[in-house]
Amino acid sequence: MDEAELKKKVKEFHTKLGEVRKEISKIVIGQTDVVNGFLRGLIANGHILAEGVPGTAKTLLVRVLSNVMGCEFGRIQFTPDLLPSDIIGITTYIEGEGFQTYKGPIFANFILADEINRAPPKVQSALLEAMQERQTTIGQNTYALPVPFIVMATQNPLENLGTYPLPEAQVDRFLFKILVDYPPILDEERVLETNISLRKLEDYKIEKVFDAEQIIEMQHIAKQIFLHDRIKNYIVRLVDATRHPAKYKLESGKYIEWGGSPRASIGIYIAAKAEAMLQNKTHIVPEFVKKVAPDVLRHRILLNYLAQSEKVDSEMIIDSILKRIKIP
Repeated sequence: MDEAELKKKVKEFHTKLGEVRKEISKIVIGQTDVVNGFLRGLIANGHILAEGVPGTAKTLLVRVLSNVMGCEFGRIQFTPDLLPSDIIGITTYIEGEGFQTYKGPIFANFILADEINRAPPKVQSALLEAMQERQTTIGQNTYALPVPFIVMATQNPLENLGTYPLPEAQVDRFLFKILVDYPPILDEERVLETNISLRKLEDYKIEKVFDAEQIIEMQHIAKQIFLHDRIKNYIVRLVDATRHPAKYKLESGKYIEWGGSPRASIGIYIAAKAEAMLQNKTHIVPEFVKKVAPDVLRHRILLNYLAQSEKVDSEMIIDSILKRIKIP
């Protein structure tokens, strides 16, 4: 695809994404950064982990996004007694019909994994295959999941009772970890009149903007956005600084137990292209990398006990890295 055709396609999808934001804003008030984060994840074809206290519209946003994108929506409410078969399906014998396979709610385009940290380890393992391979195994057979397939998980940071820490291998499969905060006062005033407790979702007349085929095309176009070798080097050095902080004279390095894997570099690379599409650009600039880096890195930097004792979080580490590492 030549430059002119790429520019035309990027502009086309940029316009449609603007329409998506407009439809979402009919019911989800404010939360602009969160909405943009979810759209970046969709463009990049990556799974998203959203963390925030109850009542901040995490679940609502996923429901509305699936409607606007014209995709099949599946919701899994995770509980400590959940079984793998509850999400992937079962194979059972029916007299006179033989063995029959019944697919679970995982067979949808957008999966809302609500309170994912309540799922026991066996369920996490079943979900891991679906997230990484985009397929799942029921009995002795393996089934491909629908395309597109994106897991959008929510996590409540307040409660520990009845929860299971997500395995690091699974956390690493999420392209983004997005923090959902309280809305500003003016936005919350508008929420009082437009909240879904007073009306049904259908009352908001959400219009479909995309369909599955268009999403797949958008993801393909995003991959073709240009990224200079200097930017590639910048991305790799950002992630390398989380592994070898002493090499970059990072004082905050004393708080890091483990840094990001190559999947973190790949995540920033892909996410920066998604941000370029949101900005109607056919090339990457350093600001796009800086914009997406926190969402990609915050769940991939493991902190040590010193960080916990001194109340240092990954946000502080990432901020110090972005200030230290310069464009070559």
